[in-house]
Formats: sequence, C-alpha cells, structure tokens
Amino acid sequence: MSYGRKNDFGTIIQIGDILVSEEVVTEFFACDYPVCKGICCVIGDSGAPLEEEELDDLEREYPVYSPLMRPQGRSQVDKDGFFIIDRDGDIVTPVVDGTGECAFTTFGEDGSCFCSIEKCFFSGTCSFRKPRSCWLYPIRVEKLSNGGQALNLHRWNLCDDAFKKGKREGIRVYEFLRDPLISIYGKDFYEALEAAAKVING
Repeated sequence: MSYGRKNDFGTIIQIGDILVSEEVVTEFFACDYPVCKGICCVIGDSGAPLEEEELDDLEREYPVYSPLMRPQGRSQVDKDGFFIIDRDGDIVTPVVDGTGECAFTTFGEDGSCFCSIEKCFFSGTCSFRKPRSCWLYPIRVEKLSNGGQALNLHRWNLCDDAFKKGKREGIRVYEFLRDPLISIYGKDFYEALEAAAKVING
C-alpha cells in the first residue's frame, strides 16, 4: 500500500493495482432509503453500468427475478436484451423507453423502488445479488489502461440525504460499503483500506 499526491485531487491510496480516491475514506455516506425510496433506480441518463462477466448471471437468473419486474421492464428486456450500450460506449442495464427507469426495477405498494434481482437474493431464490455498480454506489469504478482500477466517489444530488445521514451517524463511505468491497476485492484489500483511512483521518 502506498500514498501519493496528485494535483488537487488529494491523497491517492494505492493497494496493489487499485487506486482509491481519498474521498472514499474521508467522506460520509449512508443510504437514507425511507427518504429517497430508491429513486436512483428510476432516474438517470442511462442504466446501471455492468461488467461483462455479469451478463451471464443476469440471463441465467432471469426466470427467477423477472416475475417481480413490471410488464414494461420485461417488454424492454424482450426488445433490448439484458444490456444495452449507452452513448459513452459502456455496457449498462436496459431502461424503459422514454424514462430513466431500470428495466429490472420493482415497486412497493407505496411507490418505493427496489431491485427485483436483489429482492430475490434476499429471499434466497437468486444467487446473483445485483450489478456491482449498484452495490458499490457511491463509488464508481474506472478501468485504467494498465489493467488496474480507480475507485472514485460519485456525487449525485439525489443522494444528498445519504451524505447528510452518513455525517450525522459518523459512517464513512468505505465503512458503509464494507460488504461489497470485501466481496469484490477481498478482505485483505478492505483491511488495507481501513488502515489507510485511520492514517488519513488521524
């Protein structure tokens, strides 16, 4: 693990071939679902970013989670498949035509939004939890030309209440994302990040 200065971006934490923005360990964040009601699932310029290796999981588990999806979402999958390429050339989840609504979204009686895939995961019927980009939010992952990755904090006005709740409760971004970080990058990575956070935050 190493640290370095990079212009005005603050300290860059390097763990193996992964670069982590200082904000991941200094900023506070904790989803405030009762306030936002999962609105991030239905508003955006495009769908959620996907990794190529996730596409088979989406297709394999579709018979399990698709009954929870809205008819509009299933129709969109019938039309577009399990992913589309957005205007930036990235692989993303399909969205219902004319909206920012992810095709895989399901809704509660009060209008709250949920991921149909994750709902099945928690019920024990689906082995794929949800796209990594959703599980890791507010971290966004950038693939580097050398094969490494950069983990940066993404700020979205829809999540203002989550940043406030995190600060109120003293929960840093990396702490809120402990489970996905360990699941995706391993326990050693998380422990190294935790050690870096203690140094940076004093």
